Amino acid sequence: MGSSIPSALMPDFDAIVIGAGHNGLTAAVVMARGGLRVLCLEKNHFIGGMATTTELARGFRFELAGSIQFPVPNEIYDDLGFAACPIYEPEVQSASIGAAGEPPLFLYSDPTRLLDHLSEELGLDAVMGMAEVAGWAEAPARAIGRFDVRTPPRSLDEMWACAANEQEREAIRMAMFGSVMDVVDRFLPDRIKHAQVRSMLCFLAVNSTYRGPASPGSALCLAFALASPGEATMSKVRGGIGTMSDHLAALFAAHGGELRRHVKVARIEVADGRVHGVALGDGEVVTAPVVVSNLDPTATFTQLLDRDSLPDPFRRRVDAIDHRAAYFQVHFALNGLPEYTGPYEALNEGALRHNVTFFGTAEQMQRDFEGCVRGMVPEAPSFNLAIPTLRDPSLAPPGKHSASSFAFYLPIGVGHAEQARLRDEMAGRIVERITAVAPNFPELIERQFNYPAYTYELMFGCTGGDFTHGLLQPEFMGPFRPGPRGWPDNPVPVEGLYLCGAGCHGGPGVTFIPGYNCGYAVLEAAGSALG
Repeated sequence: MGSSIPSALMPDFDAIVIGAGHNGLTAAVVMARGGLRVLCLEKNHFIGGMATTTELARGFRFELAGSIQFPVPNEIYDDLGFAACPIYEPEVQSASIGAAGEPPLFLYSDPTRLLDHLSEELGLDAVMGMAEVAGWAEAPARAIGRFDVRTPPRSLDEMWACAANEQEREAIRMAMFGSVMDVVDRFLPDRIKHAQVRSMLCFLAVNSTYRGPASPGSALCLAFALASPGEATMSKVRGGIGTMSDHLAALFAAHGGELRRHVKVARIEVADGRVHGVALGDGEVVTAPVVVSNLDPTATFTQLLDRDSLPDPFRRRVDAIDHRAAYFQVHFALNGLPEYTGPYEALNEGALRHNVTFFGTAEQMQRDFEGCVRGMVPEAPSFNLAIPTLRDPSLAPPGKHSASSFAFYLPIGVGHAEQARLRDEMAGRIVERITAVAPNFPELIERQFNYPAYTYELMFGCTGGDFTHGLLQPEFMGPFRPGPRGWPDNPVPVEGLYLCGAGCHGGPGVTFIPGYNCGYAVLEAAGSALG
């Protein structure tokens, strides 16, 4: 398939992709494999965007943002050859430390072992409650097309119509208008006995939102997180999540694609209502009839285009996207392993320390969110501490370890000085909480990198540091999340401009769906133009 542009002057490329994040690379691969001449531009020295593995300290490599390989639809997994990547499922996905000094709870990957463990530790009613939560999530996840590939989002009427019975309609209704707390109170009502699993479900749901577990609409985020296509589960990748991005880059090169790093796009060139290429930071203009943006919609339409030139309805739709990211990450270069004490000593066995979660109660998480809105750092933040080098020693020098923590809720702050104060306070409280159960932890730290959301805005260009490119709340899901050419009722008003990032339907999470959808949308349009 050659260029689809009827012009006397042959453009430099058939398509330009802005950003070599995992979705940008996916779109680039699909288009290059389809016969287009594709250029992919990346402002950083590393690729993968938030699905990258990068060295922050000499010999220590970290998964900077994404660390979990979400269940990938079989169509994409097979088509892009991800079987070549060393994906593995840990024996234990995570171990949780509750708020009341309970023994750690292990989230085994094997369903039978998990049910036996939960039954032994929490009782059969907790097992039944977890099963009911999983069953409840199926209809809402199907309604929003969680793993649909190359399919536009359902309308609200279609979402409702996909319910098979009144029970599924009630599940969809609760997901759209209810809270995570509504779900856990229904299926896991014992606030003491079920505290740890209630907390786990709440944290799983709210970490891509600016809401608390009791906030209306947070239930849909839980359905999104629990969804799985078939038997697939969340997994890990040897060498870090960036291994999958490296695989895509190699595939792109094998199909004749060109990747340029350290290249910043200053603007998208538009004339007569259609794209003509991009202008780079050094003033060079590269021409192409198709431009694909891996940036979030807000950055695409307000930083790379003249926002005021957009139609009012489209501009208002973009302005309404919520990017209030309240997460916080810390990356540690460690010279040894934390030694857990007291009721948590079982974590010191084997690789059980590879992912430990520290949770407050579900009710405390709600109070933390309310405090976050008022600018207060949580006294005891909820977070995880992942040490991937327990299973993948290649990520650190011999005998040492790379560790990362993802925490909630960090106040967004106003101005650099306040953000720096909040950053240091949050990091200190995370270290304090780890030290309370692993006293040797402070002496292990060789280097520490404290990354609030605004760091990721600087690093990746995502508005507000929002890794979801539009928070996972009902008003930004399903038909309210754009596709490659915009929203069903509000298409992109510039011909030849496409979106492929996590802000699109099918995202976020490392599923490759938005990039895959976009690549084929471009090929289909090119085929129509040629035909």
